[in-house]
Amino acid sequence: MFWFYDYYYIVLVVPAILISLFAQFKVQSTYRKYAQVMSFRNRTAAEITRQILDRNGLSNVAVEGVRGSLTDHYDPRTNVIRLSDSVRGDVSVASIGVAAHEAGHAVQYATGYFPIKLRNAVLPVANIGSTLSVPLIFIGFLFSMQPLVTFGILLFSCVLLFQLVTLPVEFDASRRAIKTLDEGGILSSEELTGAKKVLGAAAMTYVAAALTSAAQLLRLVLISRRRD
Repeated sequence: MFWFYDYYYIVLVVPAILISLFAQFKVQSTYRKYAQVMSFRNRTAAEITRQILDRNGLSNVAVEGVRGSLTDHYDPRTNVIRLSDSVRGDVSVASIGVAAHEAGHAVQYATGYFPIKLRNAVLPVANIGSTLSVPLIFIGFLFSMQPLVTFGILLFSCVLLFQLVTLPVEFDASRRAIKTLDEGGILSSEELTGAKKVLGAAAMTYVAAALTSAAQLLRLVLISRRRD
């Protein structure tokens, strides 16, 4: 079957997957390293998140806990930042960096940051694409229905578009986090370096995901053209 036995997959997709796996390893190892470095102020990530929110006039944004490790996120629907068990009560440089990043997302929404509006606009189509694109392409190839293949590829391209739009959103949230931690004197210069490394490693996972989708999209286009 073309899905598993084509050289495009070996040449394009496998290297991208390996890069993605390395990015995941890098973020985990970097987080573990700086999770051992305690902040000199000895304040928890939840407390600092509250401070950042209040400093930006976002007292209406709540800070809650969520189960898991590195499951931290900001939910714009409920206006809540949820910090994972491993982050919320921790005083490490790694946890503070992660929490400040999520606060950065809340500030993005509050200030009407355009890329996050664009990402939200693309999200519904991207969700459809992630669910239906592969089955449609497979059925199109199976029954030689080129219009169905083309439609499936277009849907998959929306997934890539979402991931590309996500990149500036994530990088900007990290930039806001580091700036706030620095200007507010929350972390020392040495601690700030650790937080930057944690957030930088996390950002690379988004780059790797986009690269993997781009490689997969190129593969599908090439297969489609070859079958034509």
